[in-house]
Amino acid sequence: MGDDAAMFPLVTSASVACGMHAGDPVTMLDTCRAAYELDVSVGAHLGYPDLAGFGLRSMDMTFDDLFGAVLYQLGALDGVAHAVGASVDYVKLHGALYDRTVRDAEQASAVIAAIQAYDPGLPVLGFPGSALLEIARDAGHPVFSEAFADRAYFPDGTLVPRTEEGAVLLDARQVTERAVRLATKGEVEAVDGTVLRIEPQSLCLHGDAPGSVSVAAAVRAGLEAAGVELESFA
Repeated sequence: MGDDAAMFPLVTSASVACGMHAGDPVTMLDTCRAAYELDVSVGAHLGYPDLAGFGLRSMDMTFDDLFGAVLYQLGALDGVAHAVGASVDYVKLHGALYDRTVRDAEQASAVIAAIQAYDPGLPVLGFPGSALLEIARDAGHPVFSEAFADRAYFPDGTLVPRTEEGAVLLDARQVTERAVRLATKGEVEAVDGTVLRIEPQSLCLHGDAPGSVSVAAAVRAGLEAAGVELESFA
């Protein structure tokens, strides 16, 4: 859905779909191999089992069902990564599961319980102040918060859903300005002009949006020009 090969030289970490909301064994293999060759950290990008909906539809899964789905995805990507010399360095949720676990402690607990069972030391990347990061921290996982340079924010600090027009920002200059402001000042402007305070350890860019490679190139150049040192949080 995007030009992954062109993105890898521009990023420091890559969240890789594990086959349930997107991805397949060959794509995962190619992605992990490219990441290893370019010293890019690999993250398990875990979503609901929803290929048809790209993981953007919330699902009322039981604790055991979600626990199993997370384990399945972690094991799949980890096995593929090890086959090419890479490793899974962190976990980041996708789409509706990401949004759901901001406030849903039950689903967040199922996700963290599965990660804990698989690898108690695996870092978790997520939304600042989310239930997911709080539960992960309490379980002893290293936690890192992120901000979205190419997504629109509501004044309450939540993301505008991708189903709404304007949720994903496509203008390279605008996204670059937001990225630099987030990295150097810890703030971003919401849709109504409200200035939100965020102190992220990672900046997210989406690889499946139109022109995503040129946007990423502009963001990297802008951050470097601003004196920001780029390295993977993991």
